[in-house]
Amino acid sequence: MTWSLRPGHWTVVVMNSNGDPGVAADVDVGVKVKFLVPLMWGLLGGGLLLLLIAVGLILGGVLHRGEAGAAPPPEGAAVVDESVVHAYPLRLEGHLDSSLSRWRWLVKWFLAIPHFIVLMFLWIAFGVLTVVAWFAILFTGRYPRGIFDFNVGVLRWTWRVGFYATSVLGTDEYPPFSLAASDGPATLDVVYPEHLSRGLVLVKSWLLAIPHLLIVAMFTSGAIAARQRGGAGIGLLGLLVLIAVVTLLFTRRYPRGVFDFVLGVNRWIYRVVAYVALMTDEYPPFRLDQGPVEPPAIGAVPTVME
Repeated sequence: MTWSLRPGHWTVVVMNSNGDPGVAADVDVGVKVKFLVPLMWGLLGGGLLLLLIAVGLILGGVLHRGEAGAAPPPEGAAVVDESVVHAYPLRLEGHLDSSLSRWRWLVKWFLAIPHFIVLMFLWIAFGVLTVVAWFAILFTGRYPRGIFDFNVGVLRWTWRVGFYATSVLGTDEYPPFSLAASDGPATLDVVYPEHLSRGLVLVKSWLLAIPHLLIVAMFTSGAIAARQRGGAGIGLLGLLVLIAVVTLLFTRRYPRGVFDFVLGVNRWIYRVVAYVALMTDEYPPFRLDQGPVEPPAIGAVPTVME
């Protein structure tokens, strides 16, 4: 007796005792389950329904928040017109801890894993809502305030996690799980635009932003690094942060000059992200504004309204 086996198909040959050919039988083995295809379509439909519900809840939440508006300042409080004070509508700042742990940076990426998981879903919502905002700007010239506040919150959350665990490593203070502004070492805000160009929305995210996108790729993706065949490179930002934390490990000091430069690189990157996400019509400057504090506009004087 001999056997020939292929997946789902058996061939059995039975030989007579004198060696003459015997009986050969081809046997196909399989299982037919009729409900698998309906089950697959049912799961797919259920998943799409849940996705639509989730997007609807997000939209409802952020639009409701936008209609509610910000609370008015207390009577008699001084209000600074920050859109006049600062050089660009996006304001990114970060303050270096004076007593950074020399070794904790080795595990911060691990400690920040819960943030990475939440941010993954937040950035999916960010992308969906930016598409909604694109249509709103195209037809109305306005960025829906609720969506704008949500997207600023995503940028703010991302910057705090980056300052703690990845793109700066400048603090040991664990970032909060919040879209709202906070008094922590890393802050970010974007001035809300009362009106946006309906024509620019068609081209600024991809065509006009190309020069800046190439620079951001150099900062982050290793385009400046020498690469061997199939080798991985390290971007300018990653290289600077690596130099800083290795110096911290051996000297207990984060080099201040490197910190200021790293803040300038991050500031450039986030300005480009805000522009690509349609949050401003003001073209990002080709300028590395270094240091922990956002620079003021050239010739601008802070305006305080009582």
